[in-house]
Amino acid sequence: MAKQNIYDNEIFFENYRKLRKNAGNANDVFEIPALLSLLPDLCGKKVLDLGCGFGEHCRLLADMGAASITGIDISEKMLDIARRENSSPKTEYINMPMEELNRLDGEYDLAVSSLALHYVEDLDGVVKNIRSLLTDGGLFVFSQENPICTSYSGGDRWTRDENGSKLYLNLKDYSVEGMRSTQWFVDNVQKYHRMFSTIVNILAQNGFVIEKMIEPVPTKEILEKFPKYEDLRHKPDFLLVRAKKQ
Repeated sequence: MAKQNIYDNEIFFENYRKLRKNAGNANDVFEIPALLSLLPDLCGKKVLDLGCGFGEHCRLLADMGAASITGIDISEKMLDIARRENSSPKTEYINMPMEELNRLDGEYDLAVSSLALHYVEDLDGVVKNIRSLLTDGGLFVFSQENPICTSYSGGDRWTRDENGSKLYLNLKDYSVEGMRSTQWFVDNVQKYHRMFSTIVNILAQNGFVIEKMIEPVPTKEILEKFPKYEDLRHKPDFLLVRAKKQ
């Protein structure tokens, strides 16, 4: 099956970029702070950013003291912005799908990935390649859509009261793993659902020890500022993992 490159779809790309510019978007409020909290001291470290997108994380990693950053992404549109807006002498951007990591040479102290792994069909193969590129004791820190969210396969996500307020999440086909085709800006956006146990077992079977997991939920302070995130009491949007190569 050909790898989908949805971020080079013009309609999807423009709408996604607008979303990321919105004040109080979920990435800025929940995912990015949690991801940064899992990172080690980056001074002198070689970093691999998987699915680097606009390169914002690459620029931040350079500012945090990383010695070098290699950012890879399947989307040439995303990398065009990364090279124009988030370049640095420490950073190299490569147009490459994660499934072809075996083309890279060298070793890295840290592999990081932000909200990209749920687009990968062969997670086991990607994790194998990440392990082979990491130094002994190297870290793999990533975020992805929470499996409660990736299990969605159509219909109304919510049961609501007579006023339309969300009462609870409708969870369906959680144990049925595989590709989900959803509508997000455009039709047929392909993502891959895996259970929590599958994700954990793939990491363990490939020689990683999980050091910490985070499912960010809104604090009282966040809800006072952004009451729209009240529904995250029912389902965290993100899963974040810090794993160490044995």
